Amino acid sequence: MSDRRIALTTLVVRDYDEAIAWYREKLGFHLLEDTPLSSGKRWVVIAPEYGASGALLLARAVSEGQSAAIGNQAGGRVFLFLHTDNFRRDYQAMREAGVTFREEPREEAYGMVAVFSDLYGNLWDLLEPKSPGT
Repeated sequence: MSDRRIALTTLVVRDYDEAIAWYREKLGFHLLEDTPLSSGKRWVVIAPEYGASGALLLARAVSEGQSAAIGNQAGGRVFLFLHTDNFRRDYQAMREAGVTFREEPREEAYGMVAVFSDLYGNLWDLLEPKSPGT
């Protein structure tokens, strides 16, 4: 058996520091790594929890094509899914922090969900998945 997983997802951003601040202040994410590289680039990794199985690599746009993708990395569809074990707690905390939800929470066959946008307009699902058998 092998141990394979998607570890990082690249999120193209306008500015490292504004993105770090937004994700930390609005979503409560943790800064896992911020390493300077050449030419002003940085290796910036954030995640909802320390030790999380997946994380975001924040990548500052350096070309027109990359800049055009900021906020629209999935062509207007939900791009990222933030799972929670307590939807109401996190929904309330995020609203109080100023996160913009695009809809009211709804119950779906797969769980409680609401779509929100990040600082650039990328769409996310806040999702409390249903437990198997419920």
